[in-house]
Amino acid sequence: MSRMDELIQEKCSNGVEYVPLWSVTIWDKKFSSVDRKKQPKVKDYPYLLASDLFALQVDNGNVFLLSTGEQTGWTTEELAGENLREGEVVTIPWGKSRAVTDCIKYYKGKFVTADNRIMTSNDAEKLNNKYLYYWIMSQGKTIDTFYRGSGIKHPDMAKVLDMEIPIPPLEIQREIVRILDNFTELTAELTAELTARQKQYEFYRDKLLTFDVLGEGTINFYQRTLGELFDFRNGLSKGKEFFGKGTPFIRYTDVYNHRTLRKKDITALVECTEDEKERLKVSRGDVLFTRTSETAEDIGWSAVMLDDMDNCVFNGFTIKATPKTKELLPEYCAYCFSTADFRKYVTKHCAFTTRASLTGNTIAQYRMTIPPLDIQSRIVNVLDNFEKICSDLNIGLPAEIEARQKQYEYYRDKLLTFAETGNTILSRAEQSRAEQSRAEQSRALIKLLQYVFGYVRISLGDIGSICMCKRILKSQTNTVSGVPFYKIGTFGKEADAYISQETFNEYRSKYNFPKKGDVLISAAGTIGRTVVYDGKPAYFQDSNIVWIDNDESIVLNSYLRYCYELKPWKASEGGTIPRLYNDNIAKAVIAVPSIEEQKHVVSILDRFDAICNDLTSGLPAEIEARQKQYEYYRDKLLNF
Repeated sequence: MSRMDELIQEKCSNGVEYVPLWSVTIWDKKFSSVDRKKQPKVKDYPYLLASDLFALQVDNGNVFLLSTGEQTGWTTEELAGENLREGEVVTIPWGKSRAVTDCIKYYKGKFVTADNRIMTSNDAEKLNNKYLYYWIMSQGKTIDTFYRGSGIKHPDMAKVLDMEIPIPPLEIQREIVRILDNFTELTAELTAELTARQKQYEFYRDKLLTFDVLGEGTINFYQRTLGELFDFRNGLSKGKEFFGKGTPFIRYTDVYNHRTLRKKDITALVECTEDEKERLKVSRGDVLFTRTSETAEDIGWSAVMLDDMDNCVFNGFTIKATPKTKELLPEYCAYCFSTADFRKYVTKHCAFTTRASLTGNTIAQYRMTIPPLDIQSRIVNVLDNFEKICSDLNIGLPAEIEARQKQYEYYRDKLLTFAETGNTILSRAEQSRAEQSRAEQSRALIKLLQYVFGYVRISLGDIGSICMCKRILKSQTNTVSGVPFYKIGTFGKEADAYISQETFNEYRSKYNFPKKGDVLISAAGTIGRTVVYDGKPAYFQDSNIVWIDNDESIVLNSYLRYCYELKPWKASEGGTIPRLYNDNIAKAVIAVPSIEEQKHVVSILDRFDAICNDLTSGLPAEIEARQKQYEYYRDKLLNF
């Protein structure tokens, strides 16, 4: 006895009714493969092509864009026009290239739909729509077998409508919905955290592969079009009678579902000629792209071949790009073609009639940045580790979510319900937790770029906040004694004003105050003069003397001091005296190597500084010795 049967026996002592799905649902159209008697009526849900659907997208809309894929959005009633519909519906996609449970949706409210097959209960007193959704989700593996086709698959709707659905009493359906809705919330927080990690990973991936953060000339990287780097070819088209034996064959779904391909991933076979084997062979380093689909969001996905295979050909719904150069790591390419920038390019430039399509000529126009092989390798290493943290079921959150998922599936089976889709709308609290602060993310990115590239060009505002002391009024100062108070005129010199010890203690504890080692900057008059705060009691004039509350895990204060001396400032002028406002400082750009390299640079510059300025060493000492020698001979010569 199955868990489902046990539950039904427990909840329904008198048994439960099983009925064909067609008898309790209304669909969006009459299907040619379904007996007309099984569809006495339909509900009109006009659908839009994906490109037209998302052309309606606006911020703050109240009409849901019911897509067939992962992308979602909102529009307005005005923009929806005659395509606007309202109701409580469950959908399966007409065309799919992934597991159907990734595409099934439930929605209640106003919506515009893409090419979904839409069902709804024909009697709300007999079948709860949310229960229907959960049950459909639980049957995902079965429904998957009803889809046919070598590329984009379409369902046999006669088989779908003939499925038998258990119909317990309505109150039991509602209880099942309540239990599973509550259970979903148990995993929502973890799912939100994992989603945040995934977004963080994608952020770092895209930043690592965007090289405008680097200055020119330090790292030898260059850009080329993909047409300069690859040769493009479409794949093999065969009738279904040729499949099942013969040569290993890369399917559309193999490319869509994998970022990289290994021998073990290729399980399909096809009969083909020797000429086809030679012309359409796939080797290590080849990149395969999906070239056609029902929606623009499903084309241009790529998989890079990482193994050499003696015999292997690829599907006609894909494009193969064979590299012309040995200056590209296949693993690096795999990440480049999964970035948001490449996805944006593909969806913008693909053709769209009844289906979305992509050509090798279109892909060939995309420009790709190529750093040296060692940097490519470091990028791959970093991103591999990020991906492992986000995806490995043996590590951290994925492991915990996997455990929850197994528990969830147990109850799903018992309650006739669904497998988690990842389409859950997060609560405000979950959204808040999922969003990482810009400052934290920026600093983490800087460290990552330092590791990969050896240095990064950053704005000073990215490494810390700009601070100043609390304003001191003239009435709070004296010229006799107390804690030295440095104004812009005495900055770096002897103080000519003082504040009381009591005021100093209060202001230092309540307001911003520099730490020992912080580099103070003159922000008025002779701008950009620096003084390293030595930790002794002293106070500094507000707005005229500022510092950055610097994170020394990114930039050493000793390194910053030398950067300031290069005068990266763009002062605001037009007033009586030039000034450095906080915004001027925050936008100043410096090049920052790794911490170890910063220490090395500082040590060299410190030695130069000593040679130039320390009277006990270097040229000043030499000059002083020569001067004394000169004075000796001068005196001798003049002493007759």
